[in-house]
Order: sequence, then C-alpha cells, then structure tokens
Amino acid sequence: METVAVDCRFAEDGAVQVRKVHLNGRWQSVGQGRQWLDENGRHVLIMLSGDDVRELVLQAGTLRWQMVEIGGRGGTAV
Repeated sequence: METVAVDCRFAEDGAVQVRKVHLNGRWQSVGQGRQWLDENGRHVLIMLSGDDVRELVLQAGTLRWQMVEIGGRGGTAV
C-alpha cells in the first residue's frame, strides 16, 4: 500500500465522495464505486483512467489514505 493525497468530501453520516487523487506528481480525477467501513478503516473503490481499479483505505487511527491495487485492468468492481 502507498500513502496518497485525496481530494474528497465527507457527508454527515461519514460517507465520502472522492473527487481526485494525487499520483505521479499530478491530480487525477476518478470515478467512484462502493464503499464500506471495517476495523481497518473506510474503504472506497475508485477507477482511474484506463479502467484501472484501485481501493483507497482511510486509516481511522492516522487519518491517512492508503491506495491498494486490486485485480487486473478492466475490472468491473466500480
């Protein structure tokens, strides 16, 4: 997992709307899929350009976003 900067908004119920992530020295707009909360934090599925699906995890203890590459390219999880 790598730590990334995330541009997002939080709703009163804790749900998050991710708008952009900072990767490779630039901000990239993303599409967002489902999200869930577990003991590791808030998880959000996003899609980068080229149908590259990733998972963001907001660590509850540190409030840092981590990015996880999941599956192969062209996934339909989002």
